[in-house]
Amino acid sequence: MERLPPVAILCGGRGTRLQEHAQELPKPLVEIGGMPIVWHVIGSYAAHGFDRFLLATGYRGGQIARFAGDQAWPEGVTVQCVDTGIDTGTGGRLRALAGTLASEPRFCATYADGLADLDLRALLHAHRAAGRLASMTVVRPELQFGVTELGADGLVTGFREKPRSEQWINGGFFCFETAVLARIAPDSVLEREPLARLAAEGQLRAHRHEGFWECMDTYKDAVALNDLWDAGRAPWPAMPSGLSPHAVEPHGLAHTA
Repeated sequence: MERLPPVAILCGGRGTRLQEHAQELPKPLVEIGGMPIVWHVIGSYAAHGFDRFLLATGYRGGQIARFAGDQAWPEGVTVQCVDTGIDTGTGGRLRALAGTLASEPRFCATYADGLADLDLRALLHAHRAAGRLASMTVVRPELQFGVTELGADGLVTGFREKPRSEQWINGGFFCFETAVLARIAPDSVLEREPLARLAAEGQLRAHRHEGFWECMDTYKDAVALNDLWDAGRAPWPAMPSGLSPHAVEPHGLAHTA
């Protein structure tokens, strides 16, 4: 049986909207349920059988490398950190992994701050079947505010509490043919020219996901994810059983009720 491809996780961002609460902490190490969010991202993939992970680090990458090196990962899981530069864009970070990925026909990629109840193997199988260079998960996020419904006469007809957007956005879970890396410039931002060009060429497939999805962009998002975990309602896949979290020094984003 063919081995599942490696997973590249973009871990280089500064997390500026979280820094007020985590000034000494790179965003991937902000904790959900006592463990860094990148641990949960790795666990989501590991739960689906993926076992090779490349963390493309940048800002405070040494802290991430220390965590990865100290952590007791499930048997067979390997986690390698690659320093891709402090100010490198997301496209450039993937391009910097080209040498490491050279022997692989394809790879998966994601960000270190997004969680979902996505079937990651189904995403990979659909990508293979489509025969395109890239697949991108798309989601319809829950709107931040409630919606007021209006009639033609201007009267309010009702309200909807935080409905889903009618538009699809980048959900952050990708599959790429490794050949695509040669088409990404070292100074590029993945979400701009590289993906736009792939779309224009008919080489970017959308994989719709209607289930749970959350991006930890702000402190409020971090609190919401912690609340789900604390209530035992975290919908994302868990790190495979048989692993007890390694005793590591607390990284501590203060969690308030």
